[in-house]
Amino acid sequence: MDLADAQELWNAEPGWLNTASFGLPPRPAWTALQAALADWRVGRSSWEPWDVSTQRARAAFARLVGAPPGDVAVGSTVSGLLAPVAAALPAGARVVVPEVEFTSNLFPWLVHADRGVDVVTVPTDDLVRSVDRRTTVVAFSAVQSATGEVADFDRLVQTARERGALVVVDATQAVGWLPRSWASADVVVASAYKWLMAPRGAAFGYFSPAVRDRFRPLQAGWYAGADVHDSFYGPPLRLADDARRFDFSPAWFSFVGAAPAMELLVDLGVEQVHAHDVGLANGFRAGLGLPPGDSAIVSTDVADAERRLAAAGVRAAVRGGRVRLSFHVYNTERDVERAVDALCPG
Repeated sequence: MDLADAQELWNAEPGWLNTASFGLPPRPAWTALQAALADWRVGRSSWEPWDVSTQRARAAFARLVGAPPGDVAVGSTVSGLLAPVAAALPAGARVVVPEVEFTSNLFPWLVHADRGVDVVTVPTDDLVRSVDRRTTVVAFSAVQSATGEVADFDRLVQTARERGALVVVDATQAVGWLPRSWASADVVVASAYKWLMAPRGAAFGYFSPAVRDRFRPLQAGWYAGADVHDSFYGPPLRLADDARRFDFSPAWFSFVGAAPAMELLVDLGVEQVHAHDVGLANGFRAGLGLPPGDSAIVSTDVADAERRLAAAGVRAAVRGGRVRLSFHVYNTERDVERAVDALCPG
């Protein structure tokens, strides 16, 4: 699909430059969600059609990360999907994490301090060289939420392999626009309400077949069963033999909205989305006299930026005392011009 044609599927008001907080749904996703809610309101449907959407969303995420659907679990939050990974760490394990890491990929490790799990936070520039023979896990965001900094993914994976460490990646701010060999990591988790443009409440986790038998499915319920229709009542334990054993019982409506949005990204192709998003971000950077970057997220410390952008109708976010703007498929050059004019009038 051509991106220019796809942009007709959104109703974004000019000036929305805050996808790093939440993405906007394309029309097929919005329509599907409204139809499901209408059916729910009057009891016109059972849950099975909503579950079909859950499986479609799982398959779309699998394609985006380059893995089979059976290697993907569905959940609600990044921290929840990481919980069984953190719980499997032995006492005395060492976890290396960037010091600016969003806490959904930090707190799951820190809560095991009483077992002697040592969480070491380091500057992002020091992350690769901090992965040594003592490291059990290196956990990092592929793109940092606060700054938009893009991790050296391939080098981190290679270094971790050489040191015998697990690689755990939070791809929430990356998957959907950033091309990577995601399945070369051991665990990749992502919330879908940002760049995947789903309703909040859908999240996904890739669990490599090489390591997932190390993890106990702590939140196992009926939906983690080998056959969900045969998992309603009674023993014995009969979990799926693939990554579905880590499934949470899904918030169905979130996945009803997720499936069409994610399938649209698959149709567009991540390379095309990447070129568009980073191109707009670099147009904004050029307008501010900054060198080009490699991210769809731009963080700036221009004086009084938050007020000036708001006055111009630009919706952005503030993180770490800096204004953060993020560019995605529904944004246009006009959005860039609006933001640049607000910050560099005349």
